[in-house]
Amino acid sequence: MLSEFDLIKRYFQRARPASDRTVLGIGDDCALLAPSPGRLLAVSSDMLVEDRHFFAGADPFQLGHKSLAVNLSDLAAMGAVPLGFTLALALPAADPAWLDGFSRGLFALADAHGCELVGGDTTKGPLNICITIFGELAPGQALRRDAARIGDDIWISGTLGDARLALAGCLGEIALDADAQALAATRLHAPTPRVALGRLLAEGRLAHAALDISDGLVGDLGHILAASKVGALLDVDALPAGPVLARQAPGLRRRFTAAGGDDYELCFTAPAANREAIMAAGAQCATAVTRVGRIEAGPGLRLADGDGAPLRMQLQGWDHFSDR
Repeated sequence: MLSEFDLIKRYFQRARPASDRTVLGIGDDCALLAPSPGRLLAVSSDMLVEDRHFFAGADPFQLGHKSLAVNLSDLAAMGAVPLGFTLALALPAADPAWLDGFSRGLFALADAHGCELVGGDTTKGPLNICITIFGELAPGQALRRDAARIGDDIWISGTLGDARLALAGCLGEIALDADAQALAATRLHAPTPRVALGRLLAEGRLAHAALDISDGLVGDLGHILAASKVGALLDVDALPAGPVLARQAPGLRRRFTAAGGDDYELCFTAPAANREAIMAAGAQCATAVTRVGRIEAGPGLRLADGDGAPLRMQLQGWDHFSDR
C-alpha cells in the first residue's frame, strides 16, 4: 500500500535539479519561486472533478495532459510565460497504473512548456484534480478582459466545436462513426494551450483584450464585453469549425462553434491596423487565427450570418451550477 509520501516521491517528485526560477521545489512547506526582475506574477487555478468535468474511467494519460492544459490556457490568455505549478489531488485509491499514466501525461505537457511541478497535496476522496499555475510577464503587457476598445476586430485561434461534438457523441446526442468520434475526441481530451500565440500577442502589444474559450464562445466573449463596457457583432458563419464539425449540418455547426465549450482556444480583440502582424504571429507559432467580428459601442452581443443578416439563436455558455 502506497503512503501519501511514497506516492508523491514515486510519481511526482522528479530526480532533477530545480530550474533557476524555482529556488525550492517539492519537499518543504512552501515552494519558492523567483520571477525575473521587474516582471509581474500571473496566477490561476482550475479544478477538474470526476463526473462533472470528465467521465469516470477517463484515460489517465489524457487526464494528466488536460489538467495542466486548461491552466496553461489561462496563462496564454494573459500572454504570460509559464513558471511552475502546484497539484492538489484527491484519489479514491492509490492505483499505481492510474498514477503512472496520469503523471506521464502531466509531465509530458509540463516539459513541453518548461513548467515545473513545485508542490501540492494529496488526500483520499472522490477523484478531484486542482492545479494552481504561476507565470510571469512584463508590466503593461497583460491581455486583460477589460481592455477591448470600440472598433477592435474580434479574433479566434484554432478551431471551435469539435470538443462539444465529441461530447455529444459520448452522450448519445448525435451519431458519429468511430473514426469521426475518435478525431473529435482529441480536442475534448487533449486540448492545445495557445501559450506561444498569447505571448506573441502580449509582447508585441498586438491585442487589447483576451480570454480562453472554456465555457463556449458566446458566454466567454460576454465576459470581455461586460468588463470592457462595450458590445459586439459576431459573424457566426465565420467561426472556424473543427474538421469533424465542419462536415455536419449548418445548424449544428453554428451552435457548437458559437457555444460548444471545452475548446481552450483564445478569443482576443485587436485594432484593425494590426491585422497583418496578427496573421504573421499566428504563422510564426503555427496557429490559425480567424477574424470573426468587431467590438461596437452599443451594449450586448449581436449575432449575424455570413451575409450580415441578424441571427436569432438561443445560445448560452456552460454554467457549473446548472445542468447546461
